[in-house]
Amino acid sequence: MVSSMRETIAALSSGALPSGVAIVRLSGPKAAIICEALAGLLPRPRQAALRPIRDRNGSLLDQGLVLFFPGPNSFTGEDCVEFHLHGGKAVVEGVLNAVVAFEDCRLAEAGEFSRRAFENGKLDLVEAEGLADLLAAETEMQRRLALEQSSGHLSAVYQHWREQLLTARALIEAELDFSDEGDIPGSVSDRIWKDMSILARDIERALADLKAGEIIRDGFSVVIAGAPNAGKSSLLNALANREIAIVTEYAGTTRDILHCELDLGGYAVHLYDTAGVRETVEPVEREGIRRAYRKMEEADLVLMLRETSSSSVYEIALPEGVPVIEVVTKLDVATESEPHRRGAIGISSMSGFGLDRLRLAILDHLKERTSTVSLAIPSRLRHAQHLRDAADYIRRAINAENDGLEIRAEFLRRAADVLGRITGKVDVEMLLGKIFSEFCVGK
Repeated sequence: MVSSMRETIAALSSGALPSGVAIVRLSGPKAAIICEALAGLLPRPRQAALRPIRDRNGSLLDQGLVLFFPGPNSFTGEDCVEFHLHGGKAVVEGVLNAVVAFEDCRLAEAGEFSRRAFENGKLDLVEAEGLADLLAAETEMQRRLALEQSSGHLSAVYQHWREQLLTARALIEAELDFSDEGDIPGSVSDRIWKDMSILARDIERALADLKAGEIIRDGFSVVIAGAPNAGKSSLLNALANREIAIVTEYAGTTRDILHCELDLGGYAVHLYDTAGVRETVEPVEREGIRRAYRKMEEADLVLMLRETSSSSVYEIALPEGVPVIEVVTKLDVATESEPHRRGAIGISSMSGFGLDRLRLAILDHLKERTSTVSLAIPSRLRHAQHLRDAADYIRRAINAENDGLEIRAEFLRRAADVLGRITGKVDVEMLLGKIFSEFCVGK
Protein backbone atom coordinates (compact mmCIF):
# COMPACT_ATOMS: atom_id res chain seq x y z
CA MET A 1 0.00 0.00 0.00
CA VAL A 2 1.34 3.39 -0.98
CA SER A 3 -0.22 6.28 0.95
CA SER A 4 0.50 9.89 0.01
CA MET A 5 -0.79 12.57 2.35
CA ARG A 6 -0.84 15.01 -0.59
CA GLU A 7 -3.62 13.05 -2.24
CA THR A 8 -7.27 13.08 -1.26
CA ILE A 9 -8.81 9.63 -1.11
CA ALA A 10 -12.45 8.57 -1.46
CA ALA A 11 -14.40 5.35 -1.03
CA LEU A 12 -17.76 3.84 -0.23
CA SER A 13 -17.56 3.34 3.54
CA SER A 14 -20.87 1.64 4.19
CA GLY A 15 -22.23 -1.81 3.32
CA ALA A 16 -22.86 -3.58 0.05
CA LEU A 17 -25.15 -1.97 -2.51
CA PRO A 18 -28.04 -1.55 -2.99
CA SER A 19 -28.88 -0.34 0.50
CA GLY A 20 -31.11 2.17 2.22
CA VAL A 21 -28.24 4.60 2.81
CA ALA A 22 -24.72 4.68 1.36
CA ILE A 23 -21.86 6.71 2.83
CA VAL A 24 -19.07 8.01 0.60
CA ARG A 25 -16.10 9.22 2.62
CA LEU A 26 -13.33 11.61 1.56
CA SER A 27 -10.11 12.38 3.42
CA GLY A 28 -7.25 14.68 2.49
CA PRO A 29 -6.29 18.26 1.72
CA LYS A 30 -8.92 18.75 -1.01
CA ALA A 31 -11.86 17.21 0.87
CA ALA A 32 -13.40 20.59 1.74
CA ILE A 33 -12.80 22.00 -1.77
CA ILE A 34 -14.46 18.98 -3.40
CA CYS A 35 -17.37 19.18 -0.97
CA GLU A 36 -18.01 22.83 -1.84
CA ALA A 37 -17.76 22.10 -5.56
CA LEU A 38 -20.29 19.24 -5.41
CA ALA A 39 -22.61 20.32 -2.59
CA GLY A 40 -22.29 24.09 -2.32
CA LEU A 41 -21.72 25.83 1.00
CA LEU A 42 -19.55 23.79 3.37
CA PRO A 43 -21.61 22.62 6.40
CA ARG A 44 -20.63 23.66 9.89
CA PRO A 45 -18.17 21.14 11.42
CA ARG A 46 -19.81 17.90 12.59
CA GLN A 47 -23.33 19.14 11.73
CA ALA A 48 -25.30 17.38 9.01
CA ALA A 49 -26.79 19.52 6.24
CA LEU A 50 -29.19 18.45 3.49
CA ARG A 51 -27.67 19.37 0.13
CA PRO A 52 -28.21 18.69 -3.56
CA ILE A 53 -25.09 16.94 -4.85
CA ARG A 54 -24.06 17.77 -8.42
CA ASP A 55 -21.16 16.87 -10.68
CA ARG A 56 -18.83 19.52 -12.11
CA ASN A 57 -21.20 20.06 -15.05
CA GLY A 58 -24.05 20.93 -12.70
CA SER A 59 -26.00 17.69 -13.26
CA LEU A 60 -27.90 16.56 -10.16
CA LEU A 61 -26.57 13.24 -8.84
CA ASP A 62 -28.57 12.93 -5.62
CA GLN A 63 -29.82 14.84 -2.61
CA GLY A 64 -28.39 13.75 0.72
CA LEU A 65 -26.77 14.67 3.99
CA VAL A 66 -23.28 16.18 4.01
CA LEU A 67 -20.95 16.27 7.01
CA PHE A 68 -17.59 17.97 7.38
CA PHE A 69 -14.94 16.94 9.95
CA PRO A 70 -11.99 19.36 9.89
CA GLY A 71 -8.60 17.97 10.82
CA PRO A 72 -7.07 17.17 13.17
CA ASN A 73 -10.40 16.40 14.89
CA SER A 74 -11.41 13.62 12.52
CA PHE A 75 -10.92 9.88 12.23
CA THR A 76 -7.88 10.23 9.96
CA GLY A 77 -6.55 13.47 11.43
CA GLU A 78 -7.12 15.16 8.04
CA ASP A 79 -10.08 17.10 6.68
CA CYS A 80 -12.84 14.54 6.10
CA VAL A 81 -16.19 14.75 4.32
CA GLU A 82 -19.05 12.27 4.27
CA PHE A 83 -21.87 12.17 1.72
CA HIS A 84 -24.88 10.21 3.02
CA LEU A 85 -26.64 9.15 -0.17
CA HIS A 86 -29.46 6.94 -1.35
CA GLY A 87 -27.90 3.51 -1.60
CA GLY A 88 -28.27 2.77 -5.29
CA LYS A 89 -25.30 1.53 -7.31
CA ALA A 90 -25.69 4.20 -9.98
CA VAL A 91 -25.94 6.97 -7.37
CA VAL A 92 -22.76 5.91 -5.57
CA GLU A 93 -20.86 5.35 -8.80
CA GLY A 94 -21.88 8.78 -10.06
CA VAL A 95 -20.71 10.53 -6.89
CA LEU A 96 -17.42 8.63 -6.77
CA ASN A 97 -16.74 9.43 -10.42
CA ALA A 98 -17.43 13.10 -9.76
CA VAL A 99 -15.09 13.09 -6.76
CA VAL A 100 -12.11 11.38 -8.39
CA ALA A 101 -12.38 13.71 -11.41
CA PHE A 102 -10.60 16.30 -9.26
CA GLU A 103 -6.83 16.49 -9.52
CA ASP A 104 -4.91 14.64 -6.79
CA CYS A 105 -8.02 12.74 -5.75
CA ARG A 106 -8.31 8.97 -6.19
CA LEU A 107 -10.13 5.91 -4.88
CA ALA A 108 -8.80 4.64 -1.55
CA GLU A 109 -7.06 1.33 -1.15
CA ALA A 110 -8.07 -1.24 1.49
CA GLY A 111 -7.45 0.13 4.98
CA GLU A 112 -6.05 3.45 3.74
CA PHE A 113 -8.27 5.62 5.96
CA SER A 114 -7.11 3.68 9.02
CA ARG A 115 -3.50 3.83 7.90
CA ARG A 116 -3.72 7.63 7.67
CA ALA A 117 -5.24 7.66 11.15
CA PHE A 118 -2.20 5.70 12.36
CA GLU A 119 0.28 7.91 10.53
CA ASN A 120 -1.37 11.02 12.01
CA GLY A 121 -1.28 9.64 15.55
CA LYS A 122 -5.02 9.03 15.85
CA LEU A 123 -4.58 5.25 16.28
CA ASP A 124 -1.71 3.00 17.26
CA LEU A 125 -1.21 -0.43 15.69
CA VAL A 126 -2.97 -2.33 18.47
CA GLU A 127 -6.00 -0.04 18.20
CA ALA A 128 -5.98 -0.42 14.41
CA GLU A 129 -5.89 -4.22 14.69
CA GLY A 130 -8.72 -4.04 17.23
CA LEU A 131 -10.74 -1.91 14.81
CA ALA A 132 -10.24 -4.52 12.07
CA ASP A 133 -11.36 -7.23 14.50
CA LEU A 134 -14.38 -5.15 15.52
CA LEU A 135 -15.48 -4.87 11.89
CA ALA A 136 -15.11 -8.65 11.50
CA ALA A 137 -16.70 -9.59 14.86
CA GLU A 138 -19.60 -12.02 14.58
CA THR A 139 -20.13 -12.95 18.24
CA GLU A 140 -20.52 -11.04 21.49
CA MET A 141 -17.17 -12.16 22.90
CA GLN A 142 -15.36 -11.24 19.68
CA ARG A 143 -16.95 -7.80 19.91
CA ARG A 144 -15.88 -7.35 23.54
CA LEU A 145 -12.32 -8.50 22.86
CA ALA A 146 -12.03 -6.19 19.84
CA LEU A 147 -13.35 -3.23 21.84
CA GLU A 148 -10.66 -3.72 24.49
CA GLN A 149 -8.07 -3.26 21.74
CA SER A 150 -9.75 -0.63 19.56
CA SER A 151 -10.56 1.58 22.56
CA GLY A 152 -6.92 1.60 23.69
CA HIS A 153 -7.16 -0.49 26.86
CA LEU A 154 -4.61 -3.08 25.69
CA SER A 155 -2.35 -0.33 24.32
CA ALA A 156 -2.41 1.31 27.75
CA VAL A 157 -1.13 -1.92 29.32
CA TYR A 158 1.74 -2.17 26.83
CA GLN A 159 2.57 1.52 27.18
CA HIS A 160 2.66 1.27 30.99
CA TRP A 161 5.14 -1.62 30.75
CA ARG A 162 7.29 0.34 28.31
CA GLU A 163 7.30 3.39 30.61
CA GLN A 164 8.49 1.17 33.48
CA LEU A 165 11.40 0.02 31.32
CA LEU A 166 12.25 3.57 30.26
CA THR A 167 12.24 4.70 33.91
CA ALA A 168 14.53 1.82 34.88
CA ARG A 169 16.92 2.67 32.06
CA ALA A 170 16.94 6.32 33.11
CA LEU A 171 17.96 5.36 36.65
CA ILE A 172 20.75 3.12 35.39
CA GLU A 173 22.09 5.69 32.98
CA ALA A 174 21.91 8.40 35.63
CA GLU A 175 24.12 6.24 37.84
CA LEU A 176 26.51 5.60 34.94
CA ASP A 177 26.77 9.23 33.84
CA PHE A 178 26.51 11.14 37.12
CA SER A 179 27.81 8.76 39.78
CA ASP A 180 30.22 11.46 41.01
CA GLU A 181 27.45 14.02 41.55
CA GLY A 182 26.23 14.58 45.06
CA ASP A 183 22.53 14.34 44.22
CA ILE A 184 22.84 10.93 42.52
CA PRO A 185 23.09 8.30 45.27
CA GLY A 186 25.27 5.27 44.62
CA SER A 187 23.68 2.01 43.51
CA VAL A 188 20.39 3.73 42.72
CA SER A 189 19.83 1.10 40.01
CA ASP A 190 19.72 -1.67 42.62
CA ARG A 191 16.21 -0.51 43.48
CA ILE A 192 14.82 -1.35 40.05
CA TRP A 193 15.51 -5.10 39.77
CA LYS A 194 12.66 -6.15 42.03
CA ASP A 195 10.32 -4.05 39.87
CA MET A 196 11.80 -5.63 36.73
CA SER A 197 11.13 -9.12 38.12
CA ILE A 198 7.50 -8.17 38.72
CA LEU A 199 7.27 -6.71 35.21
CA ALA A 200 8.66 -9.90 33.65
CA ARG A 201 6.05 -11.94 35.55
CA ASP A 202 3.27 -9.59 34.38
CA ILE A 203 4.33 -10.05 30.75
CA GLU A 204 4.55 -13.82 31.18
CA ARG A 205 1.06 -13.88 32.69
CA ALA A 206 -0.19 -11.98 29.65
CA LEU A 207 1.44 -14.59 27.41
CA ALA A 208 -0.37 -17.31 29.36
CA ASP A 209 -3.64 -15.64 28.31
CA LEU A 210 -2.69 -15.75 24.60
CA LYS A 211 -4.54 -19.01 23.94
CA ALA A 212 -7.68 -17.56 25.54
CA GLY A 213 -7.41 -14.51 23.30
CA GLU A 214 -6.89 -16.65 20.21
CA ILE A 215 -9.91 -18.81 21.03
CA ILE A 216 -12.15 -15.77 21.53
CA ARG A 217 -10.89 -14.05 18.39
CA ASP A 218 -10.50 -17.02 16.03
CA GLY A 219 -12.99 -19.49 17.50
CA PHE A 220 -13.06 -22.71 19.55
CA SER A 221 -12.35 -25.82 17.48
CA VAL A 222 -14.63 -28.80 18.22
CA VAL A 223 -14.15 -32.05 16.29
CA ILE A 224 -16.86 -34.70 16.07
CA ALA A 225 -15.19 -38.12 15.87
CA GLY A 226 -16.16 -41.76 16.12
CA ALA A 227 -16.71 -44.97 14.23
CA PRO A 228 -18.68 -45.05 10.97
CA ASN A 229 -22.43 -44.62 11.38
CA ALA A 230 -22.08 -43.34 14.95
CA GLY A 231 -24.27 -40.32 14.17
CA LYS A 232 -21.54 -37.71 13.58
CA SER A 233 -23.15 -36.03 10.58
CA SER A 234 -26.57 -36.09 12.25
CA LEU A 235 -25.10 -34.33 15.28
CA LEU A 236 -23.43 -31.70 13.08
CA ASN A 237 -26.76 -30.95 11.42
CA ALA A 238 -28.61 -30.90 14.75
CA LEU A 239 -26.17 -28.50 16.43
CA ALA A 240 -26.13 -26.22 13.38
CA ASN A 241 -29.93 -26.38 12.96
CA ARG A 242 -29.55 -26.90 9.23
CA GLU A 243 -28.54 -29.62 6.79
CA ILE A 244 -24.82 -29.44 6.19
CA ALA A 245 -23.80 -33.09 5.95
CA ILE A 246 -25.42 -35.89 3.94
CA VAL A 247 -26.95 -38.45 6.31
CA THR A 248 -27.69 -42.03 5.19
CA GLU A 249 -27.91 -45.44 6.80
CA TYR A 250 -24.73 -46.46 4.96
CA ALA A 251 -21.44 -46.40 6.87
CA GLY A 252 -18.63 -44.21 5.55
CA THR A 253 -20.76 -41.52 3.89
CA THR A 254 -18.45 -38.73 5.11
CA ARG A 255 -15.04 -38.96 3.48
CA ASP A 256 -13.71 -35.42 3.93
CA ILE A 257 -13.96 -32.88 6.76
CA LEU A 258 -17.14 -30.78 6.90
CA HIS A 259 -17.14 -27.48 8.78
CA CYS A 260 -19.65 -24.99 10.15
CA GLU A 261 -19.55 -22.10 12.60
CA LEU A 262 -21.81 -21.66 15.62
CA ASP A 263 -22.44 -18.85 18.08
CA LEU A 264 -22.50 -20.63 21.43
CA GLY A 265 -23.08 -18.39 24.42
CA GLY A 266 -21.50 -15.45 22.60
CA TYR A 267 -18.41 -17.43 21.58
CA ALA A 268 -17.45 -18.48 18.05
CA VAL A 269 -17.29 -22.27 17.75
CA HIS A 270 -15.88 -24.11 14.72
CA LEU A 271 -17.56 -27.51 14.43
CA TYR A 272 -15.93 -30.23 12.29
CA ASP A 273 -17.50 -33.49 11.11
CA THR A 274 -14.90 -36.13 10.25
CA ALA A 275 -14.76 -39.49 8.51
CA GLY A 276 -15.65 -42.54 10.56
CA VAL A 277 -12.56 -44.24 11.97
CA ARG A 278 -12.13 -47.96 11.28
CA GLU A 279 -9.76 -50.45 9.65
CA THR A 280 -10.07 -50.20 5.86
CA VAL A 281 -8.06 -50.77 2.70
CA GLU A 282 -10.16 -48.41 0.56
CA PRO A 283 -7.73 -45.58 -0.36
CA VAL A 284 -10.19 -42.63 -0.32
CA GLU A 285 -11.60 -43.68 3.04
CA ARG A 286 -8.09 -44.16 4.45
CA GLU A 287 -7.22 -40.58 3.43
CA GLY A 288 -10.41 -39.34 5.13
CA ILE A 289 -9.43 -41.18 8.33
CA ARG A 290 -5.92 -39.71 8.18
CA ARG A 291 -7.42 -36.23 7.92
CA ALA A 292 -9.77 -37.00 10.81
CA TYR A 293 -6.83 -37.85 13.08
CA ARG A 294 -4.98 -34.71 12.01
CA LYS A 295 -8.01 -32.55 12.76
CA MET A 296 -8.36 -34.19 16.19
CA GLU A 297 -4.74 -33.28 16.96
CA GLU A 298 -5.49 -29.63 16.12
CA ALA A 299 -8.76 -29.52 18.09
CA ASP A 300 -9.53 -27.65 21.29
CA LEU A 301 -12.13 -30.30 22.14
CA VAL A 302 -13.16 -33.70 20.70
CA LEU A 303 -16.68 -35.09 20.86
CA MET A 304 -16.13 -38.88 20.79
CA LEU A 305 -19.36 -40.49 19.58
CA ARG A 306 -20.48 -44.07 20.21
CA GLU A 307 -23.73 -45.53 19.00
CA THR A 308 -25.78 -46.80 21.93
CA SER A 309 -26.32 -50.20 20.32
CA SER A 310 -22.79 -50.49 18.92
CA SER A 311 -20.90 -53.69 19.60
CA SER A 312 -17.72 -52.38 17.94
CA VAL A 313 -14.51 -53.02 19.85
CA TYR A 314 -12.32 -50.87 17.57
CA GLU A 315 -10.52 -48.32 19.76
CA ILE A 316 -9.80 -44.86 18.39
CA ALA A 317 -6.35 -43.56 19.36
CA LEU A 318 -7.09 -40.09 20.72
CA PRO A 319 -4.33 -37.45 20.67
CA GLU A 320 -2.73 -36.69 24.01
CA GLY A 321 -3.65 -33.46 25.76
CA VAL A 322 -6.90 -32.81 23.87
CA PRO A 323 -10.02 -32.75 26.11
CA VAL A 324 -12.71 -35.27 25.18
CA ILE A 325 -16.44 -35.43 25.81
CA GLU A 326 -17.87 -38.92 25.32
CA VAL A 327 -21.27 -38.91 23.63
CA VAL A 328 -23.67 -41.85 23.31
CA THR A 329 -25.92 -41.36 20.30
CA LYS A 330 -29.27 -42.60 18.96
CA LEU A 331 -31.00 -42.85 22.33
CA ASP A 332 -34.30 -42.67 20.47
CA VAL A 333 -33.75 -46.29 19.38
CA ALA A 334 -32.11 -47.52 22.60
CA THR A 335 -33.57 -50.21 24.83
CA GLU A 336 -33.39 -50.31 28.61
CA SER A 337 -31.10 -53.33 28.51
CA GLU A 338 -28.42 -51.52 26.53
CA PRO A 339 -25.49 -50.26 28.65
CA HIS A 340 -24.53 -46.59 28.88
CA ARG A 341 -20.92 -45.61 29.51
CA ARG A 342 -20.50 -43.83 32.79
CA GLY A 343 -19.92 -40.06 32.42
CA ALA A 344 -20.99 -40.00 28.78
CA ILE A 345 -23.69 -37.62 27.55
CA GLY A 346 -26.59 -39.41 25.94
CA ILE A 347 -28.26 -37.70 22.99
CA SER A 348 -30.70 -38.20 20.17
CA SER A 349 -30.04 -35.99 17.16
CA MET A 350 -33.42 -37.02 15.80
CA SER A 351 -35.54 -35.95 18.80
CA GLY A 352 -33.15 -33.34 20.23
CA PHE A 353 -32.83 -35.15 23.56
CA GLY A 354 -29.58 -34.29 25.35
CA LEU A 355 -28.45 -31.62 22.89
CA ASP A 356 -28.88 -28.78 25.37
CA ARG A 357 -26.78 -30.69 27.90
CA LEU A 358 -24.11 -31.26 25.26
CA ARG A 359 -24.09 -27.57 24.32
CA LEU A 360 -23.62 -26.64 28.00
CA ALA A 361 -20.77 -29.14 28.33
CA ILE A 362 -19.02 -27.63 25.30
CA LEU A 363 -19.58 -24.12 26.68
CA ASP A 364 -18.14 -25.15 30.08
CA HIS A 365 -14.95 -26.38 28.39
CA LEU A 366 -14.81 -23.16 26.36
CA LYS A 367 -15.24 -20.87 29.38
CA GLU A 368 -12.62 -22.81 31.30
CA ARG A 369 -10.11 -22.24 28.49
CA THR A 370 -10.93 -18.52 28.23
CA SER A 371 -11.23 -17.63 31.91
CA THR A 372 -9.40 -14.32 32.40
CA VAL A 373 -9.77 -11.35 34.74
CA SER A 374 -9.77 -8.90 31.82
CA LEU A 375 -10.15 -9.06 28.05
CA ALA A 376 -7.21 -6.68 27.62
CA ILE A 377 -5.13 -9.68 26.56
CA PRO A 378 -3.03 -10.52 23.49
CA SER A 379 -4.86 -12.37 20.72
CA ARG A 380 -2.38 -12.18 17.84
CA LEU A 381 0.85 -14.07 17.26
CA ARG A 382 2.61 -10.78 16.44
CA HIS A 383 1.96 -9.52 19.98
CA ALA A 384 3.05 -12.81 21.52
CA GLN A 385 6.39 -12.86 19.69
CA HIS A 386 7.28 -9.36 20.89
CA LEU A 387 6.08 -10.08 24.44
CA ARG A 388 8.25 -13.21 24.61
CA ASP A 389 11.24 -11.20 23.43
CA ALA A 390 10.56 -8.46 25.98
CA ALA A 391 10.27 -10.92 28.87
CA ASP A 392 13.45 -12.67 27.73
CA TYR A 393 15.44 -9.41 27.56
CA ILE A 394 14.21 -8.39 31.03
CA ARG A 395 15.20 -11.76 32.48
CA ARG A 396 18.63 -11.47 30.86
CA ALA A 397 19.06 -8.01 32.36
CA ILE A 398 18.11 -9.28 35.82
CA ASN A 399 20.51 -12.24 35.61
CA ALA A 400 23.45 -10.28 34.16
CA GLU A 401 24.74 -9.14 37.55
CA ASN A 402 28.36 -9.74 36.61
CA ASP A 403 28.21 -8.11 33.17
CA GLY A 404 28.10 -4.46 34.19
CA LEU A 405 25.35 -1.87 34.17
CA GLU A 406 25.94 -0.98 30.52
CA ILE A 407 25.03 -4.50 29.38
CA ARG A 408 22.00 -4.66 31.68
CA ALA A 409 20.78 -1.28 30.43
CA GLU A 410 21.14 -2.49 26.83
CA PHE A 411 18.91 -5.50 27.54
CA LEU A 412 16.25 -3.18 29.00
CA ARG A 413 16.53 -0.90 25.95
CA ARG A 414 15.86 -3.87 23.69
CA ALA A 415 12.88 -4.90 25.83
CA ALA A 416 11.41 -1.39 25.56
CA ASP A 417 11.94 -1.38 21.80
CA VAL A 418 10.13 -4.68 21.18
CA LEU A 419 7.21 -3.48 23.31
CA GLY A 420 7.19 -0.29 21.23
CA ARG A 421 6.92 -2.37 18.06
CA ILE A 422 3.60 -3.81 19.25
CA THR A 423 1.91 -0.41 19.30
CA GLY A 424 3.94 1.05 16.44
CA LYS A 425 6.17 3.36 18.45
CA VAL A 426 9.36 1.85 17.03
CA ASP A 427 10.36 0.73 13.50
CA VAL A 428 7.22 -0.94 12.15
CA GLU A 429 7.22 0.19 8.52
CA MET A 430 7.53 -3.40 7.27
CA LEU A 431 4.30 -4.35 9.06
CA LEU A 432 2.06 -1.53 7.89
CA GLY A 433 1.13 -2.84 4.46
CA LYS A 434 0.15 -6.25 5.83
CA ILE A 435 -1.88 -4.93 8.75
CA PHE A 436 -3.91 -2.34 6.88
CA SER A 437 -4.46 -4.53 3.82
CA GLU A 438 -6.70 -6.68 6.05
CA PHE A 439 -9.25 -3.83 6.26
CA CYS A 440 -12.13 -3.40 3.87
CA VAL A 441 -11.98 -0.55 1.36
CA GLY A 442 -13.44 2.61 2.92
CA LYS A 443 -12.08 2.03 6.41
